[in-house]
Amino acid sequence: MDKVVTDSRDESHTDFIYCCRAITEVLKFGSCQLHSGHKVLFLLIPGNPGVVGFYKTFMQTLHRMFGYRHPVWAVSHAGHCAPPDSMDMVEDASSAAEGDVFGLNGQIEHKLAFLRRHVPRDTSLVLVGHSIGCYIILDMMKRNPELKIIKSIMLFPTIERMAQTPQGKVMTPVLCRLRYLVYLPLFLLSLLPDGLKAGLVRLVFGGISSLDHTVVQPTVGLLSGDCAANAVYMGGQEMRKVLERDNITIKKNLEKITGVLLDIIMT
Repeated sequence: MDKVVTDSRDESHTDFIYCCRAITEVLKFGSCQLHSGHKVLFLLIPGNPGVVGFYKTFMQTLHRMFGYRHPVWAVSHAGHCAPPDSMDMVEDASSAAEGDVFGLNGQIEHKLAFLRRHVPRDTSLVLVGHSIGCYIILDMMKRNPELKIIKSIMLFPTIERMAQTPQGKVMTPVLCRLRYLVYLPLFLLSLLPDGLKAGLVRLVFGGISSLDHTVVQPTVGLLSGDCAANAVYMGGQEMRKVLERDNITIKKNLEKITGVLLDIIMT
């Protein structure tokens, strides 16, 4: 039997850090540490739930497409990843609660703080946003115009009037007024052994022939502890706060905003 040869450059690295005192997962393809010699970083801002493992295959493909020349990272939303045994969900519960790091505004500040602390200022950025991640990117550009952003790639952008969409009309009452009822089944699921949770995930998605099986373990992690509850809390704020499109920021940065990457991947 022929041996399958794998390229070591296709391997990923995962770091768990505290950012804004909340547990944060950083998935990395390419350089694990940046220095002033790195000119370009592709940084993915996820949708909700902000679990970076859901984007692993996409990031690997992106890294390979550009000839492994540029590192491709993804930073999770604060509190949307299960912490390792040696860490807690928050480094300091009082400080995290005070800044509402798990809310939509807190998640935006969380991404800006990550860039300040872990990415050299002279690094040029290609920000790739998915869903609410696109809204976060637009707000990042508004709050810090000095960011060295080459392009902002918007994948399925969710940047306006979320509560008025057909799905939003259904989900808004659930996320905003019945949120604590959602927490009970999430809590019960978190008590199940990981092996059983993985089996349930495969059972639920078993009918999807194109299912990327790398998403199974990240889904299991999402169903552990407070991760899913934090995602639900953030979702409720999205319905309340994502209202009118920020045309001013879009016009100021129009030459930097594109969806061409999606066209490349889809073809």
